[in-house]
Amino acid sequence: MERLHFQGAAGAIDDYVEYRRIVGDDDGGKLFTPEEYEEYKKRVLPMRVQNRLYVSWRSPTGMDCKLIGPETPCFCTHRFKQHKTDFKELPKDQPVYLPCKVNRCPCKSYNYVPLNGSQPIRCRCKHFADEHAVAGDFHCAKCSKCAGFHSSFTCGCSHPAYTHDTIVETKEQRAAQGKPVGQDTPYAAMGGLTGFSSLAEGYMRLDNSGVGAPSRNFLESSDNAACHPFLKAYDPSHPDKETLSTDKQMSKLKISEEEDMTYFEKRYQERLQKEKAEKRQKSLKPPSTQKR
Repeated sequence: MERLHFQGAAGAIDDYVEYRRIVGDDDGGKLFTPEEYEEYKKRVLPMRVQNRLYVSWRSPTGMDCKLIGPETPCFCTHRFKQHKTDFKELPKDQPVYLPCKVNRCPCKSYNYVPLNGSQPIRCRCKHFADEHAVAGDFHCAKCSKCAGFHSSFTCGCSHPAYTHDTIVETKEQRAAQGKPVGQDTPYAAMGGLTGFSSLAEGYMRLDNSGVGAPSRNFLESSDNAACHPFLKAYDPSHPDKETLSTDKQMSKLKISEEEDMTYFEKRYQERLQKEKAEKRQKSLKPPSTQKR
């Protein structure tokens, strides 16, 4: 990813952005001195590279519907970067807990709660997530009937929110599932982010952490030239729907722009020929005669 680099005094902006991405809130609001900054990097960066934890919000089908990044809010309303994400040694006990570091916050571990667009979702008791306890059974503070936060909000993967889980896993665990692990990074609280595609929701992400890539045969099938491949990919009645979750070859293919244009031009010409053939058949039919 290319970044703008400034000359002279304005270059301090670039340095500050780099500093903030590495240090986060670990400086307590007071900038490290150059010596303290170098000492911090020597102590923390090797730890982040070796012991990175990947965090995602996963559906019951195994799809990572949401990959957690530094600014992703927790159920406790604090950001992921405000939770413990750096470990000298990876915990042996499972699951791994990432407690909130904000003073007096009772949150014992990061727990993602989705949004409905930009709006918070409600529990079945009609109250929002921030009106529930952030620890224990997540009971509602506004009513006595609610035993714990339980939302019927449906994710884009078609499964309700309460069937999803916030998953914390190591690089080895993630790689064993064939999911992207990206490159080693010195930045704080990167969670599950491995690239720009990580920002998309799982059902739109055509890699092994999302819906998966369609097979070549699926994309090149000519059974219906008027049907766009993207629309077919999300048509549950389509016979090739099964191949989406099993065929991983397409994710490794690099199709050039010329090949893309050729493909869609071919489909366009097929549709034109089909329309001309239908018009020709209609014009050849003799006019119907009615007896009086």
